[in-house]
Amino acid sequence: MRVIAGAARGIQLAAPRDRATRPITDRVKETLFGILGERVVEVRVLDLYAGSGAVGIEALSRGATHATFVDKRRVALAAINENLRRTGLAEAATVRGEDVGRFLKAGAAAGDRYGLVVLDPPYDERAILPPLEGVVALLARSATVVVKHFWRTPIPVPDGLRTWRDRRFGETTLTFLEVP
Repeated sequence: MRVIAGAARGIQLAAPRDRATRPITDRVKETLFGILGERVVEVRVLDLYAGSGAVGIEALSRGATHATFVDKRRVALAAINENLRRTGLAEAATVRGEDVGRFLKAGAAAGDRYGLVVLDPPYDERAILPPLEGVVALLARSATVVVKHFWRTPIPVPDGLRTWRDRRFGETTLTFLEVP
C-alpha cells in the first residue's frame, strides 16, 4: 500500500496489524480518486473508520487542505500516526481516537464542515444509516460522501444526500453520495 499521487507520491504506508482492518488496495484507491478528480482539491476531509488513514492521506497528498482521521482502535491510531509521519503530512491532520458516533455528535455541535467524507465501516457493522445521518450535518456545500462496503450490503440514503455513482471491485463496492 502506497500513496499514489501528489506531494507524497510513492511513499509506502503501514497497515494496522489486526484482522479488523481491510486496507484499501492501490487499485481501489486509484479508481476512487480518479472518480473524485478535482472534488478533493482545497477541501477538508473526514476519514471515518480510518484504519491506516490511506484515503485521507491520499487526499492530503492530492491537495486537500486538512484531514481528520477517526478510529477507536489503538492499532489503527498507531498506523495513522506512523503514516502521517512517513509522508510529512501530520501538520495538515487531526487524529481522533474515539467512536465514530460520538465524534459525529460532537462535530455537529462544533460546526465543523467537510467537503469530502469517507466511511469504511467494518463489514459486519450493518448499521450504516446512523453514521450517514450524522455526517449530513457536517457537510459543506457540494460535498461528497464515499462509503466503502461489502457489495451485498445496501447503502441507505439519508435526507440531504443522493447517490451519484457506484463502483464494484470483487466483494467491495464504493458508493458515492453528494449533496444535491
